[in-house]
Amino acid sequence: MNFIVNSNHLLIILIIVASIPIAANNLFALSQGNTNDEVLSYSSNFNTTKRSNIFPNVRTDYNSNVTFPRIADSAFVHPFAVIIGDCYIGKGVFVAPTAVCRGDEGVPIHVGDFSNIQDGVILHAVDTTKNGTNIDNKRFSQSGDRLLANDSEFDHGYAIFIKGNVSLAHDSLIHGPVWIGNNSLVGMKSIVFDSKIGNNVAIRLGSIVAGVEIPDNKLVPIGSIITNQTQADNLPAANKSQNLNIADLLNSKQLTSSYNKDSIEKSIR
Repeated sequence: MNFIVNSNHLLIILIIVASIPIAANNLFALSQGNTNDEVLSYSSNFNTTKRSNIFPNVRTDYNSNVTFPRIADSAFVHPFAVIIGDCYIGKGVFVAPTAVCRGDEGVPIHVGDFSNIQDGVILHAVDTTKNGTNIDNKRFSQSGDRLLANDSEFDHGYAIFIKGNVSLAHDSLIHGPVWIGNNSLVGMKSIVFDSKIGNNVAIRLGSIVAGVEIPDNKLVPIGSIITNQTQADNLPAANKSQNLNIADLLNSKQLTSSYNKDSIEKSIR
């Protein structure tokens, strides 16, 4: 079959070709949920550009506030990580692929400066309020005190508060209420729930810590199940196990710097 291209056919072809880049750009913008690179009005120290993996929570009867995540400009959040709602990601924090900070239920969640959230880590918490009423002991102060519902500091408390230079290793689960001190490590596939973890603590892989306070400078050995305070108080000293966290911190610092420098988000677009 012979096909003769006349002037009308040529005009149609030119219109279609010219439309392809526009359609592609609109499709990408739609997938990002934002066609104007909208930025919410937070401090210039925070990156609040809407992206498909970073967005506010929804309003519910246990959380009436709709909050956009606050992420320091110097932090790196991989495009395959997810940050939702009332999550604070501090300076130099590295958030790896498939990590999730879900601040839509128990809120707020704070991740301190130069910490790292490795692949598959989940940060989430139980309700801290119900129908506008605060719930006892479901939030921590910044200094690590549990807060009663009638405490004047409750509204300024945290469902999860992670201080600086903390490493959360692959597939670990931090389910609030939780407070974790400086320079601590939560090992691969470990679970921390309803607990306070001191400074310079090393929780080794595959451990469960629930309903206790781990003192400073303690080691939770591989595969431990710590569910009462006597167990927590009798844990051995961390000693050289703290070096594991030092290595993770050094690696995450370099990754954060290099990924930000190379603009990985732009390269995958």
